[in-house]
Amino acid sequence: MLKKEIVILQTSDLHGTIFPYHYADLKERNWGLGKIATLIEQERRQHEHVLLIDNGDASQGTPLMYHHVKQKNRKKHPMIQTMNALRYDAFSLGNHEFNYGMDVLNEMHEEANFPFLSCNIVDKQTKQPYFGKPYVIKMVDDIKICIIGATTHFIPNWEDPEHIKDLAFINAKKALEKWVDDIYHNEKPDCIIVSYHGGFEASLDDFEPEEELNGENQGIEICRSIFGIDVLLTGHQHRKIAGKMVNGVIVVQPGSKGEQLGKVTLEFTKHENQWVITNKQSKLLSLERVEPSKEILSLVQEDENKTQKWLDTPIGKVKGSMEIKHAFSARLKEHPFIEFINRVQMEASNVDISCTALFDNEAKGLSNNVTMREIVSNYIYPNSLKVVSMTGSIMKAALERSASYFTYENGEVRVSNEFLYPKPQHYNYDMWEGIGYTIDLTKPIGYRITELSYKGKPVQMDECYSVVLNNYRAVGGGSYFMYHYATPIRDIPIDMTELIANYFAKYPVVTATTNQNWKVIYPS
Repeated sequence: MLKKEIVILQTSDLHGTIFPYHYADLKERNWGLGKIATLIEQERRQHEHVLLIDNGDASQGTPLMYHHVKQKNRKKHPMIQTMNALRYDAFSLGNHEFNYGMDVLNEMHEEANFPFLSCNIVDKQTKQPYFGKPYVIKMVDDIKICIIGATTHFIPNWEDPEHIKDLAFINAKKALEKWVDDIYHNEKPDCIIVSYHGGFEASLDDFEPEEELNGENQGIEICRSIFGIDVLLTGHQHRKIAGKMVNGVIVVQPGSKGEQLGKVTLEFTKHENQWVITNKQSKLLSLERVEPSKEILSLVQEDENKTQKWLDTPIGKVKGSMEIKHAFSARLKEHPFIEFINRVQMEASNVDISCTALFDNEAKGLSNNVTMREIVSNYIYPNSLKVVSMTGSIMKAALERSASYFTYENGEVRVSNEFLYPKPQHYNYDMWEGIGYTIDLTKPIGYRITELSYKGKPVQMDECYSVVLNNYRAVGGGSYFMYHYATPIRDIPIDMTELIANYFAKYPVVTATTNQNWKVIYPS
């Protein structure tokens, strides 16, 4: 009986990580497409038939990506250069692909030697998939493989509306229902691979919900309700998942930043001139003791060198300390670095109420001699700012959402599981400036804001207040749905990293301060 084996290799949520080090300290890490490239070539030497697919969120997340876009470098996009060299077969769009706007994304698409896939991101006018056919057929000898892309349709809840004004986002599961059925009956492939930039809304073991069932992640539902799918490649949640099947569909998710390479092995057996999948396996390949590909790194080394030079540019000084010793402590008690970011936002917007988050647990704050490296290492997203008018009731609801970040049990304060699983969401806890408030952890969630004042007077629930916040949060990102009822006043279409640099240009020496306008209380 004739048998053949096909290997599918998956990257996801690379977030611009090509080089195997952290930009904050240049210390080596076991991550990056440079190291992944070595594994890819090893797999190709070991197996005759290999397909290589990226699951999205490839183009944003490192200073190299930011510098390339902001310097308007006419060279090819660093990620596209490396992916072209690695001969990717397909790329499904992630939500962060839109962060720099459609001009950048369209240029990436033109430069790529592989298709951009998403069946549920469509042109608002034509209603057709924006990048053309949402799937690609690959013939592996005489085995017909279909790869179809889909993307979490929650993007309008996060993205700057100007970036996606010409697009519509269809429910991913509903779009896949249509396209998988059409492909199954019309193309008649031997295998259907869905590359879905989204994750799992429930446990893979007992299918119990693990998050709010709002449609952001639909992996379980896709596997359980759509006939014809053989493989589901996932991402978005930055989880490490392999060796799992859901309703006969093999699933995989390889973390983020190229920490691991997803691998699915399919065995095909020929029965009466028809290829049938007779075995499926998935695993994650580790980068331990893997050397990066010098050939791949050399492709973008010139861009990287320019980025490193830019990162070491001094931009100002801090008097006192804005260094972060422990991320949790910086969220539990007011920290000079957070107050500084809020001050920058208030200065740029000319309003006196602001909120921001500490986005990353690896953020170190600012040293006394500040460089661009420190700015982009601490403020890792290409956010711009929005000024909105919100009632006191909206403000309080938002504060209650942030207050749910903490849980107090057995005399200990820690992070609530809601902000840790299925992926860490520390970036969804906001700290405010310009108002006074108290979070009482002895109170139930939803009733923890016990004091709320503005200019020494209680905030009125029906009165309107002007607030500056980043564009991700302003559109409701992070389950801050109450902001849907706020009224936009104006945009500040300048990235926060640039605004921070401009602040230091205006004030070369900044003093680290806190005014203790908020506190978290609990029994000691």
